[in-house]
Amino acid sequence: MLSWDVVEHGRPLQKVLKDTPKPKGTEVLVRITRSGVCHSDLHIWDGYFDLGGGKRFYVKDRGCVPPFTMGHEPFGVVEAIGPRAKGVKVGQKRIVFPWIGCGSCAVCKEGQDNYCLSQKFLGVYMRGGYGTHVVIPHPRYLVDAAGVDESFAATLACSGLTAYSATAKLPEFAPRDWVAVMGCGGLGMVGISILRAKGIRNIIACDVDETKLAAARALGAKLLLDTRAPDAAQKLGALAKGNLAGAIDFVGMPATFNVAYPALRKGGRYVLCGLFGGEVTVSLPPIAQRAVGIVGSYVGNLQELKAVVALAKKKKIKPTPIETRPADMVNRTLDELKAGKILGRVVLDFEAA
Repeated sequence: MLSWDVVEHGRPLQKVLKDTPKPKGTEVLVRITRSGVCHSDLHIWDGYFDLGGGKRFYVKDRGCVPPFTMGHEPFGVVEAIGPRAKGVKVGQKRIVFPWIGCGSCAVCKEGQDNYCLSQKFLGVYMRGGYGTHVVIPHPRYLVDAAGVDESFAATLACSGLTAYSATAKLPEFAPRDWVAVMGCGGLGMVGISILRAKGIRNIIACDVDETKLAAARALGAKLLLDTRAPDAAQKLGALAKGNLAGAIDFVGMPATFNVAYPALRKGGRYVLCGLFGGEVTVSLPPIAQRAVGIVGSYVGNLQELKAVVALAKKKKIKPTPIETRPADMVNRTLDELKAGKILGRVVLDFEAA
């Protein structure tokens, strides 16, 4: 098998030839055909997350030490199965659920693998999708996406799932209420599409890039806001006519928080799932006085992925802009993603690798 590995944080990925693994027990070997490139891969590639105030969380402290293979949006074909793997056949095409837990703790047994403290996430703690093959511990982590474009299907494993789970954490909406989508990259765009699939139409797309805002309008955002304005928080509140019930921050930096959070109406909710980094200071009394919520949302669980795929199969999710590139363009793609030059999502093609 071939993989493109992190051999040193921040340096170009290296193409590596290694033995193709053989599945044991309940394991399944998947031949990767598509693998999405996610913004969080940049943090893993760099080796740290910015906690603000000069503080960093280093991925090596959680066991993510080079060399390793990134990639947590894999789609592929079942190539081999272990002797105890049931309910799956060689040749089936499947999305791979990457947010795998230990499988035995109380959290995993409740179906919340993504909250497991003994994580086995693909592309972080296990070999990921930037390669021709990946081993999955159990067939239950494979999801049928028949009828969905393969490149789009790959992105559902993270961007689609993350956006879906974040929208589930919003408060109940009245007809007059609005929601702000902070950041119109690949994650924000699919967030807009999922909000509309759920029947929410009063969407304000917020970004600093006019091209991305135009793409957000095409996906169904009713109003747009360029957040570079010094009074952006006031403008956001005005656009929502004082009824901003929710804001989903797909960026996760002080600048986006400081636009979205102050604009919320009483009882509103700020949902954070972006990992750009930084820190903010928040006065405590107004949180109670305004009855607002600050909620974190981290990827999603297997049942939520199946729900996203069901929406995609029914054509209820409008595909975001996706460019499929050869696998050996991974380093160029990471550089362009870091520079903010990617519109929508890039998916790597491993079929010819």
